[in-house]
Amino acid sequence: MMSCKFPLTANKGMKNRALIVSVEDFYPGVDLDNRKGAKRDTQRLHKTLSKLGFSVEIRIDIEADAIYKAFKEESKKTVKDCFVGVISSHGEEGVVFGADGGAVKLAEIYSYFRGPSMADKSKLFMIQACRGHGLDEGVEVDSSFSEEEDGVSELFSIPIDTAVMYATSPGYGAFMHPAGSELIQTFCNLLEEEGGPDLEITRLLTRINFQVAYNFKSRGKTLGGKKQMPCFVTRFTREVFPFRKMAAEEDLSLTFAATQLIDEPKRSRKSSIS
Repeated sequence: MMSCKFPLTANKGMKNRALIVSVEDFYPGVDLDNRKGAKRDTQRLHKTLSKLGFSVEIRIDIEADAIYKAFKEESKKTVKDCFVGVISSHGEEGVVFGADGGAVKLAEIYSYFRGPSMADKSKLFMIQACRGHGLDEGVEVDSSFSEEEDGVSELFSIPIDTAVMYATSPGYGAFMHPAGSELIQTFCNLLEEEGGPDLEITRLLTRINFQVAYNFKSRGKTLGGKKQMPCFVTRFTREVFPFRKMAAEEDLSLTFAATQLIDEPKRSRKSSIS
């Protein structure tokens, strides 16, 4: 039972929602490698969150402007208790990239959720993307982007009652492999474990930090032995349990196009940079 909880919405049919934006294949001519494994993450997230009563929307391989639009539209709706936003793509500190190679400022995405529709609601963003050149040469960002300035504005843009989970620490690369990213797969593993959905949000994110930091080690001749350290920022003013599922809320009829994603057999993990 939550130690501090706002009154439940009068609309008992209202659901918690999640928006997943995943870029696996970039447009021809864009100097960014395709990200094998992103589809696996998307499929796993849909399955895990749906079982926990979330209504899940997925947008795949969309342009930068479409990413802005998708999150802006979501921010104007409301949810029962919690909204989860996931962005999986290539990135640099403070930005991620659309399928067209256009840069999306994370600060702007977060700022959309300051409005009245999301007031007093729990919000979690997960960013599966590089945050610098630590393990990769990365992508040259327009000179108007200052990593230091964007980093500060990004933090100030995070609304109250929001947590942001990053795949890696500032300045470093994030790993992606054909079986999915370490961050997303660990997140889903924890939520599928007994007692996982009952964890308070900061405890859940701390466990993700621990498991990725201590259990993950990349393979291969070039990147073999490299580690990854996720990190999170929280502006929660109360304890929240966003993934605690009530039996009455489970909707077994929930379906989505993501269920049609091919469930490929597990392969050995060959790490690459996200």
